[in-house]
Order: sequence, then C-alpha cells, then structure tokens
Amino acid sequence: MRVKLILSYDGSAFFGSQIQKDKKSVNGDIDKALKLLNINSKINASGRTDRAVHALNQVIDFEIPNFWNDLEKLKNSLNYILMPNIYIKKLKKVEESFHSRFLAKKRVYRYVISTKTPNPFEAKYITFINKKDINIEIIKIKDAIKIFNGVHNFKYFKKNGSDNKNDTREIYKTNFYKYREYYIFYFEANSFLRSQIRLMVGFLLEISKGNLTKEDLKLQLNCKKNLKIKLAPPDGLYLSRIKY
Repeated sequence: MRVKLILSYDGSAFFGSQIQKDKKSVNGDIDKALKLLNINSKINASGRTDRAVHALNQVIDFEIPNFWNDLEKLKNSLNYILMPNIYIKKLKKVEESFHSRFLAKKRVYRYVISTKTPNPFEAKYITFINKKDINIEIIKIKDAIKIFNGVHNFKYFKKNGSDNKNDTREIYKTNFYKYREYYIFYFEANSFLRSQIRLMVGFLLEISKGNLTKEDLKLQLNCKKNLKIKLAPPDGLYLSRIKY
C-alpha cells in the first residue's frame, strides 16, 4: 500500500531535508523511524529544503506493508518517534502511481522578516532586520516582486554548486504584505532552484534599501547583468504548501 504524508518540521534542527551521511536530516530521521516500525521502503519527497529551512506542509510518499492497515495508529507511532522536530499532520492511502515530486504542480514558499526587537524565542524562525540597516519600503517591494512573475532563466538566482541543467522556472504568483509585526514574501512556482528564494529576497531587500533598482532586477532576470547578492538567512523561509 502506498501512503502520502503531509508533515511539518523545524528546519533549525536539521542540515536540510535530504539524507546526508553523518548529518541529521529530515528524511534521514523519517527513514530511521520507519525502520523502527518495520517499514523498509524508499521515501519520495515533493522537493528538498536546505539547512535551517522550515516546512509547514511538506509531502512525502512511500510503500507500507499490509500489516500496517491502521493508518491512524501508524501516524501516532511516527509522531511519537519524530516529535518535537517533525510532526505528521495527515497520513492517507493513495494510488500506487502517486509520486510526491513528479506529480506536484505548484510549490508555495513564504519568507518572514520583522523589524521588531529580536528575541531568542523567534530567532530560529524569523529573519530580524535592523531598521538602521534597511528601511522596509512596502510599496517599493510590492512593485518590484511582481517582476519575478512569469517564465525566466534564474541562473543568476541560484547558489553556486547547483547541479541543475535547466535554470528556467515559471513563477505564477508573488506578493509582499505586512501581517501584524511581520513582513511576508510570497512565492508560488512550478519549482525553485537551490537558494533561489533567498537570493530573490536578498535582491528585494537591496531594492528596499536603495542600493539597487527595478531596472537592475530586470537586467539580472534577463541574464544581462550578474549582481552578486548576499543570501537572505534561511531562518525565515518556509515551504508552505504543495499543490497537485
């Protein structure tokens, strides 16, 4: 039987989602938990997240043996082992042809920043911005973020060392808004390159700061100019939703 899991995790506890030798990872912990429950099957994930990046609704799938016919019990057993850093929100049976990654149509990410006084309780989950360094210009960022919409070659918006052969991605929707004391960047696309969102956020913050302009962004997206942008920290980045 093939099952689909929707899970959330605290990325600050891991060196990324992908299984890595001698390093703690999300999929590595899930794999160990499954083996404790006598489930030995390959995990398919909708995508990977980098070190310290969080997820609210990551999707994975795998095969389970017939003796695990009580899915609620399986869910509770996994949560008992995986908590507090990973939590299984939903677990259900799916068609054998289901594949979390290959069937995913859209991926939604949010990036959260705040200009309030930093505190240790949110330090791993929000990117704090010093007002003295960057003045958050909401209208300026809302205007600039729309430029990312559409199909573009994002080769200048990926981390060095990425092994992607095709750097073209389609972004369906973007937004920037304030919610209480937080500022939220919203990106929805077919998929993203390694560290693409953190580089896009870094560029937008430079525009807000006045160091770069919308024209610079257009040149970078058209691969006519490669401005070396500092990566925004991973703490505020969340994989929010996978759409099928």
